[in-house]
Amino acid sequence: MRKTMTSLLAGIGLVLACGTSVYAQDKELTIFWAEWDPANYLQELGNEYEKETGVKITVETTPWSDFQTKAFTEFNAHGDAYDMVVGDSQWLGAGSTGGHYVDLTDFFNKHKVGEVMAPATVKYYAEYPGGSSKYWAIPLEGDAVGWSYRKDWFEDPKEKEAFKAKYGYDLDVPKDFKALRDIAEFFYRPDQKKYGIAIYTDNSYDAMAMGFENALFSYGGELGDYSTYKVDGIINSDKAIAALDAYKELYKFTPPGWAKSFFVEDNQAITENLAAMSMNYFAFFPSLINEASNPNAKNTGFFANPPGPGGDQFAALGGQGISIVSYSKKQEEATKFLEWFIKDETQKKWAALGGYTCSAAVLKSEEFQNATPYNKAFYETMFKVKDFWAVPEYAELLQQLNQRVYPYMIGGEGTAKETLDALAADWNATFKKYGRGQ
Repeated sequence: MRKTMTSLLAGIGLVLACGTSVYAQDKELTIFWAEWDPANYLQELGNEYEKETGVKITVETTPWSDFQTKAFTEFNAHGDAYDMVVGDSQWLGAGSTGGHYVDLTDFFNKHKVGEVMAPATVKYYAEYPGGSSKYWAIPLEGDAVGWSYRKDWFEDPKEKEAFKAKYGYDLDVPKDFKALRDIAEFFYRPDQKKYGIAIYTDNSYDAMAMGFENALFSYGGELGDYSTYKVDGIINSDKAIAALDAYKELYKFTPPGWAKSFFVEDNQAITENLAAMSMNYFAFFPSLINEASNPNAKNTGFFANPPGPGGDQFAALGGQGISIVSYSKKQEEATKFLEWFIKDETQKKWAALGGYTCSAAVLKSEEFQNATPYNKAFYETMFKVKDFWAVPEYAELLQQLNQRVYPYMIGGEGTAKETLDALAADWNATFKKYGRGQ
């Protein structure tokens, strides 16, 4: 009898233990993101949520190099390791049509998210297909490509005098792409180990595309017609050709060994006294105002991507939205987290922690714009951004761009027209393969 009672009590204990475990598990949410500072800020925000609700938030990270592969491996296996994912904007097509993301259209409409967040972030981080009013993510980390520069170099009286004598106008933050090029040339002094500019050149993911897009969009060019998938006469238009030539021209004034450079190298161009100006995502600028990571912090300034020759001013969009993974068993709890995240007070906390809010109201506030030396440029940029193709086959399109543009940019192979004509043919074939624009 004792043995039987003991076994019964043990069984009850096991059931209770399992029940507690299941309950505790229901009170945990896992968010998957790449390994970088904003993910740390999101974890801090998640800790605030846990204090308020008792629901534990774990932000699981992996290096950028395998972020996409790891995420889609889990998606394709219909795994529930992640309840939410902060996916790249280009993932929207694959995430939605592949059934990996929960449809958030009703959530969007109920909470008027389209009115809360900056229009560009709704368009590029949340909606797919474009213009469909179908939403698969909540804008989370706003980001775009901007510029940092050495204020002490720009403000040196001797440099200003020499620059005006050579170019006929004052040395200042570049007012257009021509000035960007002139300043890069002016400060290019290899004999002094001093160089004009640092740009994106890496061709392993989207660095080259993002860098080229900065020129393309500000030159009035486009990647194609996103509604019809037409690319002939668009990606290889006269404006696009001029933009690629302009971007290649900037490469002439970069530091040596700049053929595979991305965000790490472009920040080092400023911290190691290499370049007068450096392209980078705004998300990587916080370390440039930190004297512990940038000895030139006090002499580092920031500006938005300048206009092209016709006055167009745009920048390549970075950043991500947060989606609920369709295989998660905690979708209701994840929805509650998103409801909390979009609140004004949460968005202010997110911005204060260092996350790049997409809230239109916060972005427009003087408090936000004056909070850091780069926030005003960020605000200006986030209302003037454009993005890469967000279709499911975006990875193929990106690879084709890298395979065509890199040899011309870095190796000087062919001409800009030949490069973009070939890219247009590649993209036409890809869209035909997937039955688009037929």
